[in-house]
Amino acid sequence: MKNSLTGGLVILNEMKDKLPPSERKIAQFILDQPHEAIHCTASQLGELSSTSSAAVMRLCKSLGLKGLQELKLRISGDLQKKPGSKYRDIQPGEQPDSIVEKVTSNSMQAINETTELVDYQTLARAVEVLKNARRIHFFGVGASGIVAQDAQQKFLRMNKSTSAFTDLHNAVMNIANVDEQDVVFGISFSGETYETAKVMEIAKEKGAKTISLTRYGQSPVTNSANISLFISASREIPAPFRSGATSSRLAQLHMIDILFVNLVTEQYEQASAYFNEITDVMNQLKGK
Repeated sequence: MKNSLTGGLVILNEMKDKLPPSERKIAQFILDQPHEAIHCTASQLGELSSTSSAAVMRLCKSLGLKGLQELKLRISGDLQKKPGSKYRDIQPGEQPDSIVEKVTSNSMQAINETTELVDYQTLARAVEVLKNARRIHFFGVGASGIVAQDAQQKFLRMNKSTSAFTDLHNAVMNIANVDEQDVVFGISFSGETYETAKVMEIAKEKGAKTISLTRYGQSPVTNSANISLFISASREIPAPFRSGATSSRLAQLHMIDILFVNLVTEQYEQASAYFNEITDVMNQLKGK
């Protein structure tokens, strides 16, 4: 199985503003001087950033990484890639051709950065849990609710008992009797959505397996997740020209597609039979 050796710079960008001051100084130094940073020890990084080696180790823990070596390997992988495009602001009075180009570029960037954040061991665990689930309950609010509905529609094709809710009260009624055979899948770009965090908390207390899909880092939603999946945080564009919700939604849909296709390939013969049954019924409805 492939191990991700990129995404270090993405992770630092995602987490930088959430870090304590000393760790933020180290993160900023690495972002400013990545070629130098990958050759440094923890002590050297601490000295160059006017912090300490202990702060460097705390940074790695805050980033959710195993240690400095993993961070340097990921950054080394980043530096070997061809320079990619960056998020681009949309300005008042922007021409249609420029808007098309920028929205497309921002969407592709969100998907590419999300791919770099994939941890393949965590992905495999999520696929296994979904494969063995008796029922899967997807929950999200706002734009994340649209993603939850898309996920339900996909997993129904695998003959899975699924539900998708965007309302806290309906969701709580639905998950009141979940147990260890059920999966509750919470979707929240920020990871801070109260309703999603509450649904995940209740589901975990009931013994259900919980999966979260959020922007990178710890959050109230991930705190109640057995398995945490992440997307890249789109660089927010000032309102009213904000395409962040568009880019983040596409990144969320991308992760749902990754999970679904992994599940299909693991159960290919069963999936083919289910898909053929669906096609037969659809043909009957169309009078074919």
